[in-house]
Amino acid sequence: MSPPDTDDPARFALLTERHRRELQVHCYRMLANYEDAQDLTQETFLRAWNKRESFNGRAALRTWLYRIATNACLDFLDKRNDRTPVPSDLAGAELPYLQPYPDRMLPEDPQESVVARETIELAFIVAVQHLPPRQRAVLILRDVLGWPAPKAAEALELTVASVTSALQRARVTMREQLPARRLDWRSPATHELSQDERAVVKSYIEAHERNDLDRLMSLLRDDLRFAMLPDPGTVITTARDAVNGWVSGGLFQRYDDWRCIATTVNRMPAAALYLRTADDPAYRLLNLAVLHIADGKIAELTGFEVADKPWLGLAATL
Repeated sequence: MSPPDTDDPARFALLTERHRRELQVHCYRMLANYEDAQDLTQETFLRAWNKRESFNGRAALRTWLYRIATNACLDFLDKRNDRTPVPSDLAGAELPYLQPYPDRMLPEDPQESVVARETIELAFIVAVQHLPPRQRAVLILRDVLGWPAPKAAEALELTVASVTSALQRARVTMREQLPARRLDWRSPATHELSQDERAVVKSYIEAHERNDLDRLMSLLRDDLRFAMLPDPGTVITTARDAVNGWVSGGLFQRYDDWRCIATTVNRMPAAALYLRTADDPAYRLLNLAVLHIADGKIAELTGFEVADKPWLGLAATL
């Protein structure tokens, strides 16, 4: 395509804005944080405007914007020392900055490879964070976006040999970090929830609303991977120990009054949990439970405190 009209801000914005959602997903994969991804996407557009004269039309506008976004994220990561997984005493690593990604903000085209479910799920996002930033960028450009090595090398100002070597190392790390039962992230993309997933979420919600601890326990695998952000680490626990831990932490002790809403984030099934206390007539948003379901059981449960996350699009009260 020809270069955008550099003398017309409205025209330039029209041409670039159509790529906002996919660029934001790209930044999210690099950073694992929705709010940072928003900021870096805006930074991408500011840089694009300031560098607009450098766009000569030889590459696609989309490619040019991805290059800017990738390097904006790398600059961000170079300046931050809190964007690396911190080993914890528990099984796993601490990622206190991890945030869920609202499905309503994903690109609308369901065929877009940038929103393949296998590469937006939390397990993949967490695993990617274990890569050094430039390996992370290489893996995302090559294996997620499908860029050829020369194109990725040009975007990152690396040699093709360096990109190939970085990709090989990144794939090894990803295999080590992803739970054994997870899908191959380069397998054919899926988008929709299965009937099993929908049924388990329905049962999980009903168990909460009825304070039915036995039913809740029956939905959990005995090698459940559980994390509650921003608390440190991921634990691998039995179903009974998980429920007992929640009770000892203060839940379900007084026949709590729950209302829950089924939703999705990161193309994963989730339940928004609302709790009403004795001195408050409203059900107030407390947590978001994001579930990975395997063989009809909850294999991974990642909880987020979301009362202060309006961008998720969840009502604050019911």
